[in-house]
Amino acid sequence: MLEGRKILLGVTGGIAAYKAAVIIRLLVKEGAEVKVLMTPLAKEFITPLTLATLSRNPVLVDFFDPEDGRWNSHIDLGMWADLFLIAPATANTMGKMAAGIADNLLLTTYLSARCPVFLAPAMDLDMLAHPATVSNIDRLKSFGNRIIEPDTGELASGLEGKGRMAEPEVIVRMIREFLSKKKINELPLSGRKVLINAGPTVEPIDPVRYISNHSSGRMGVALADEAAVLGAEVTLVLGPVGIKPGQKKISVIPVTTAAEMKEATVAAFGTCDIAILAAAVADFTPEHIHETKMKRGEDDMVIRLKPTEDIAACLGRMKRKGQFLAGFALETDNELENAKGKLRRKNLDMIVLNSLNDPGAGFGQGTNRVTIIDSYNNIDKFELKSKDEVASDILRKIISLTR
Repeated sequence: MLEGRKILLGVTGGIAAYKAAVIIRLLVKEGAEVKVLMTPLAKEFITPLTLATLSRNPVLVDFFDPEDGRWNSHIDLGMWADLFLIAPATANTMGKMAAGIADNLLLTTYLSARCPVFLAPAMDLDMLAHPATVSNIDRLKSFGNRIIEPDTGELASGLEGKGRMAEPEVIVRMIREFLSKKKINELPLSGRKVLINAGPTVEPIDPVRYISNHSSGRMGVALADEAAVLGAEVTLVLGPVGIKPGQKKISVIPVTTAAEMKEATVAAFGTCDIAILAAAVADFTPEHIHETKMKRGEDDMVIRLKPTEDIAACLGRMKRKGQFLAGFALETDNELENAKGKLRRKNLDMIVLNSLNDPGAGFGQGTNRVTIIDSYNNIDKFELKSKDEVASDILRKIISLTR
């Protein structure tokens, strides 16, 4: 059954909230451990005391305990759960989830959760059929959330139609069937091989001088660390930088030049499931490398450059069915159009756009502001965040596209 499973139940403010009591009873009966989150409005429909008694755990509503000031960590809650069920899921809550609004504990937990999320919508038939609600549900599906379709029948308004929350027995059966296929505590990237390249390349001119760029490698290293935390087997092809991943189980392949970066990345690509090309690879390298230090003369010096091999395009041609390939685009003008063009030309499944025009973003920064574009032309824009948080956003998007 559900022995040993950890279920987080979110209850929002709708008349169907009374069914949450039955859901908890059924989950506990099957051996699950249940913790409950409620929106402030949900307390108007069913008391926290009822749900706390049935779940045998305190019910959380606020960001902190008003009596002792203890913080209720949405991050810890999201990491604790094997599955997050929101039932009922009102039009209001789903709209906020789709827009990334986090004005209560339930919503902040949803945005932090690393586990599968199930939604059981409940509302009047016209609200359910409204284009705004339809669009929000489609958007939530694109994030990887699973929707438990509402039933048709008599509604609280007295009207007949689709909008009744699915019966508790149906919801619990769907959860049981889903979790029976997953190992306890399975992480979202467990069993997957993730390849990431990161950092700059260095193209030597002579034994002293070289051509390179300002990349610190922080974004790629953050991606490698986050992918490892999410259970992936990570290979990181890393250019010459002064930082290393924090996770010990990451296989690091150090490289220097664009040619070395290409060779190592291509070699690892054949066996990977997901590849993320975050490296700032030089587009040009000197045609000739001088064996001794070039001396300064009175005349101008000309260094002829030749293009390096395009790693993203190469992997795009190699990509087999089932592999996922993500790239980065650092732009200064016509940013969205240029990123979309790169996505198409190089046969990528997703591209992460960042702009040198955004303060706090780009090379050498601890923060970044990105826009993610996928091959379905969905565009997700994010605010300025730390690169660790950006890595989480990027991998969350990849997980949603590869389920």
